[in-house]
Amino acid sequence: MGIEMRLPDDYDDRSGLTPTVVSAIVAVTLFVAVILVVVLMMNDDHRGNGNHNTAPSQSAQQTPGPTSPVIVYPEVDEILSGSKLTPDDLDFWDMYPPSESPSATPEPSASPEVVENDPATDGKHTLIQYSNGKEEWVLISPYLPKHEYDFTKLVCQSDLMKYFVDGKQISFVGVDVSKFQDYIDFVKVKKAGIDFVMIRVGARGYGTGQLIVDEYFSDNIKRATDAGLDVGVYFYSQAITEDEAREEANLVIENLGEYQISYPVAFNMELIENDTARTDHLSKTERTAITKAFLDTIAAAGYKTMIYGNKQWLIKEIDMSKLTAYDVWLSQEADIPDYPYKFTMWQYSKSGNIDGIAGYVDLNISFIDYSEK
Repeated sequence: MGIEMRLPDDYDDRSGLTPTVVSAIVAVTLFVAVILVVVLMMNDDHRGNGNHNTAPSQSAQQTPGPTSPVIVYPEVDEILSGSKLTPDDLDFWDMYPPSESPSATPEPSASPEVVENDPATDGKHTLIQYSNGKEEWVLISPYLPKHEYDFTKLVCQSDLMKYFVDGKQISFVGVDVSKFQDYIDFVKVKKAGIDFVMIRVGARGYGTGQLIVDEYFSDNIKRATDAGLDVGVYFYSQAITEDEAREEANLVIENLGEYQISYPVAFNMELIENDTARTDHLSKTERTAITKAFLDTIAAAGYKTMIYGNKQWLIKEIDMSKLTAYDVWLSQEADIPDYPYKFTMWQYSKSGNIDGIAGYVDLNISFIDYSEK
């Protein structure tokens, strides 16, 4: 055959393959086929040898050889029967912590929760405990004068509270009495260690509003003075107007008459529990004005003045910012008082036992000597 001359377009056949390429593909295919046949033959030969050398596990369990110990592997069901394992316990992937990605950004830690100040420990509040069991933390006013007592210097000796400074007693022990203590032997009271006595002059009825003079007042003040006790007085008020308050004050002044007292005249108004009182409707402003009217009238007559009340009364029921001119007689049964403001006398017990007085009597401590004031 002669050599054919082809143009470039003649090589552009439909198959896209030249004879040389086809030959190469056939050769490679044959080579791969030979390799696969050889591998298959070798695998068959290996399985045959393995069957001759390894016995089934069941045969091994049934006919153990005399010289070779046979290890009996329990079935999976036997392992799991009676076991408390769960599928999660067999998940071994969780045993290994995931590798940390170097590019991972750690999550920011949660900022600590901001806890508001505890009023019990912040030193800015004081606790009011109401007779119905309710409690209330009240903000201490920065404008009212505070007491400066160091209560680590209080000493209680035979139920008598005493206050010492630099090893010297600077306080005075007293009792407050009325007709409810009946006859009192003030000589024995004096010998029992009592320094002063606060005597009730009278009261106004919380229902009728009627004024009364304590039936034991004249006898009590005379015999207490004769026994050498310092004397102060108080009036139990149920006034609902300033005029009634002044009326009560004038009753006190009239009955003091010629008696000389060295301790204050105290104004005593209280909430009536378990009953309805004529003063129930009074507002804080009205109670404050009534208190001031009584004490101003007493002060004008030349007597020392004092407000009696428990912590609730002094903080919640009257406005002490309007009454700072008067001393405070705090009523709080406790080992240590927690009233934060200034006070000069403290009624610390309503169940005292004093020789010369039948039954219980209120016990008081005065932090100043009113006989020298």
